Amino acid sequence: MISALKKEISLRKDELENKTLKSLYFGGGTPSLLHVDELKSLIDEVLKHFSFDSEIEITLEANPDDLDQTFLKELSQTPINRLSIGTQSFFDEDLKMMNRAHNSGEAESSIKRAQDFGFENISIDLIYGSPTSNFEIWKKNLRKTIELEVPHVSSYALTIEPKTALNTWISQGKIAAPKEAEQHEEFFYMTDFLKDHGFDHYEISNFGKPGFHSKHNSSYWKYQEYLGIGPSAHSYNGRNERSWNVANNQLYINSLHQNKLAKETEILSEKDQFNEMLMIGLRTIWGVDLSSLKEKFSTELLEYFQNEIKNKLEDGILSIENNHLKIPEKHWFLADGIASDLFMV
Repeated sequence: MISALKKEISLRKDELENKTLKSLYFGGGTPSLLHVDELKSLIDEVLKHFSFDSEIEITLEANPDDLDQTFLKELSQTPINRLSIGTQSFFDEDLKMMNRAHNSGEAESSIKRAQDFGFENISIDLIYGSPTSNFEIWKKNLRKTIELEVPHVSSYALTIEPKTALNTWISQGKIAAPKEAEQHEEFFYMTDFLKDHGFDHYEISNFGKPGFHSKHNSSYWKYQEYLGIGPSAHSYNGRNERSWNVANNQLYINSLHQNKLAKETEILSEKDQFNEMLMIGLRTIWGVDLSSLKEKFSTELLEYFQNEIKNKLEDGILSIENNHLKIPEKHWFLADGIASDLFMV
């Protein structure tokens, strides 16, 4: 797999217009299972074809149980300068229900160990609306986050996916289904609580202290180009082309041994680009740049857009600030539905 990843980097070195990288992200699963030497070798491969911005953000997604002292000591000697830790909760009941390998003690100690080895730029994931949790436990999760001085939080409502153990347990009545009203309450409590403690709520599910916003995700939300390496990875050219690699590991490896990449490509229509810009932009504090819309899209589509937003502006569901269309924060919990109402089909 490592050899195949390196081959793909080499084959696709000319796809990015900007050869100076501001972000490098090891994610899409559990890259912390790799040895540090393997991570370093992948970084070295990237550096053969690209240069790094002086303030590049290099993130590693990690499970708490992977972050032992030996791993963190070696990791601290690499260019990796940001950790995204899949904490999910600081309570064992939640973690057992989510089938996580770590326990509450490891969730906390992994963060402290990372800080001891010099990692200040740490993001943690937190899940709210769990049937094994309640409002008081959620408050304690947030207070623990502040106590640990974590500067970035990505937080999501628990969702039930088909064909999962959680879905089976709910259908069998072993645990209760998440309640939307409770998730709504916990979302807005989190918003106020984290903002009171110095966080910017810069995207619906993301909170960062000044200087700690995710550069990687921010570039995606601002519709900039990115290159995804590895099975299932997605790429976007910043204009009208999106591609994704085959999900099958063996097929991915075999194709690259033949100097080919098994991937699919989609050319985005004007409607697709318009809908994506709305969906992504309206989830953020920046909103949608109306000047960019005017430059990019046809008169027919813009007339449709102006007509669709009229009532929502009058109702206060949308607002325009500095020529950017935004959803007021009090309506962010419903942002995806609001955006989809504006889609051109």
